Amino acid sequence: MSAADAPAGDTGRAGGARASTAVQAATGPQKITWLTLALMTTSSVASLRAAPTMAVYGLACVFLYLLPAVVFLLPTALVSAELASGWSGGVYNWVAQGLTKPLAFLAVWCQFAMTIFYYPSLLAFVASTISYAINPSLASNGVYTAIVIVVLYWTGVWVSSRGTNAVAGLASWGLIIGTLIPGTLLVLLGLVFLGQGNSSAAPMNAAHLFPEWTGVASLVLIVNNFLSYSGMEMNAVHVNKLRNPAKEFPKSMFLAMGMVLLIFILPALAISWVIPSDQLSLTAGVMQAFDAFFQYFHVGWLVPIVAFALCAASLGGMLTWLAGPSKGLLLISRQEGYLPPFLQRLNKHGIQQNILVTQGLVTTLIALLYALIPNVSSVYWIFSVITTQVYLIMYLLMFLAAIQLRRKQPDHPRGYRAPLLTTLCVVGFVASALAMAIGFIPSSQFGSGNAWAYVGIVGGGLLLLGVVIPFAFLKARKPSWRQPDAATDEAAVS
Repeated sequence: MSAADAPAGDTGRAGGARASTAVQAATGPQKITWLTLALMTTSSVASLRAAPTMAVYGLACVFLYLLPAVVFLLPTALVSAELASGWSGGVYNWVAQGLTKPLAFLAVWCQFAMTIFYYPSLLAFVASTISYAINPSLASNGVYTAIVIVVLYWTGVWVSSRGTNAVAGLASWGLIIGTLIPGTLLVLLGLVFLGQGNSSAAPMNAAHLFPEWTGVASLVLIVNNFLSYSGMEMNAVHVNKLRNPAKEFPKSMFLAMGMVLLIFILPALAISWVIPSDQLSLTAGVMQAFDAFFQYFHVGWLVPIVAFALCAASLGGMLTWLAGPSKGLLLISRQEGYLPPFLQRLNKHGIQQNILVTQGLVTTLIALLYALIPNVSSVYWIFSVITTQVYLIMYLLMFLAAIQLRRKQPDHPRGYRAPLLTTLCVVGFVASALAMAIGFIPSSQFGSGNAWAYVGIVGGGLLLLGVVIPFAFLKARKPSWRQPDAATDEAAVS
């Protein structure tokens, strides 16, 4: 996905991009309003899945969301808008034009590879959510979580391999079903809860506006917010559909950023009002809060309904991610011969089934870690960090490519020119690099686990997915792997 959101913001990113492409192909280029683009961006980025992660910090979550929004979300949005308005082909072409083709493949690979760890962490959230409709104690059961991940992932592969159009419809409702309605309900319940004189589980005074400083590790959870804001480069492709991109795109992005922050911050605060941080599960935190509120207001029968809504939205997001990044990797690999013919093969529905199945085997092995490591929250956090680390490689390359393209092709036509582009790129690059470095520091959510084991797992995952595998493909690459005609035909069909 690109990710996508991601990536999260977990639902609608890939689906929204494909839907808009299909509409344009059928009806020709259409103009959209800046408000429409703001809503599209909000739907592709916002999600409730990360709320428990920041609820641990109570009121300080406001700062922990605002900081990456300013140093990462905003630079990503404005820089990718200039790139998208001047060069078609997405991040591959941006990095290929600005840097080199091998680095462009690395960028596209990282968009795809991050999903290898994204799926287990997303489906762990689904497993914990489902448990509240069955037996809440299962939320911390690693074997149960592993089984759900494996079953749901392979079901998703089966659905995606059949090329069903239902995927796009399911994902497009994700924002409403799984984010806006549950998020609004959660906040309203929290406000009524406090309004009735109940005290907040987390302090809500000025002394707690910033996280308690206990060393660098006290800010580690901020790394996960970079992934929460990922996927902005996908929405940048719509910049040329605005009537006045130079004025309307920044306005759209600032509005979207405000809405995204509200969706991220308010539910996180609501969770912190009712669940003490030392009792909060990173995978089941949303349902913990709903369960506590519903029991307090004597409407416990709503628990399975909300659980279903959250699961439906998350599964819709997974299905769009299954189809999106792997399809982009397939097309680039056919044009340039980056993957062996076996992985380029399509099934009778025109779906890259071999890529999905190979990815599924790795996902299954990763899921087993949930059964082997007692603390589900620890595994969830480790996978979230690895996902972020791999994806940030793509952003580092994108920022470098943007600087080079402005320097090497200053007169290339662009529908939008980002103000202070070099400054934005430097800020985004440094923020991304620091986020990667901080990600190697175990957070409190890792519990009493061995710190070096944590560093080894995160570093090993980053090295394997972000360096070893892509360069092994580049090293083994053969001219006979290229199928440019097939790639062109497939792109036309898509």
